[in-house]
Amino acid sequence: MAFTTPLPPTVGFDLDMTLIDSRPGIRACYQALAERTETYIDADLAVTRLGPPLVDELINWFPAERVAETADLYRAMYPTYAIAATSALPGAREAIAAVREAGGRAIVVTAKYEPNAKLHLAHLGIEPDAVIGDLWAERKALALRAHEAAVYVGDHVGDVRGARTAGALSVAVATGPCDEAELREAGADVVLAGLTEFPRWFSDYCADYRPDNRPDNR
Repeated sequence: MAFTTPLPPTVGFDLDMTLIDSRPGIRACYQALAERTETYIDADLAVTRLGPPLVDELINWFPAERVAETADLYRAMYPTYAIAATSALPGAREAIAAVREAGGRAIVVTAKYEPNAKLHLAHLGIEPDAVIGDLWAERKALALRAHEAAVYVGDHVGDVRGARTAGALSVAVATGPCDEAELREAGADVVLAGLTEFPRWFSDYCADYRPDNRPDNR
């Protein structure tokens, strides 16, 4: 594949509900956390709103003064309950491969606790060039800019905001809690049904890729 610039683009990917379906594992971890802490948590509800940081969910179930310690407990329990139960979403491996085959770099930028994010990817045999955790919405721009990402792919309106803050093209996939209309309204440049559509889109994008076509330079 030929580029109009000698530098193929770096592409960032979100993790939960973009590359992986972590709902079964997160549900199991919340259920175990509820039992351990003797606190009611509606795990089925919680997994319908994945994306924001863990503490944003825990504040719905725990007093504010207990959220930090409960988050630490959840993260410690997470490998036991969530890793094996999580699967790759359709097209995830192919999307990473498409970036690599074009000569680009694929990075993961997620709000998830970074060590647990890396456990997911290792378990599923997905090997990005870098994994950066603990960043949500606009703060994802810190990693996207540091790695000079031209594209960021995510499933949440927070991912759209992160891409646009970084001056990256926002590619949204409707595999998470936000539907296509919400993603478009948030300002996504491209909306795909899922990552199975990404390789063809990326091939077309690469054919026209120029750094001066990035959103912040239009």
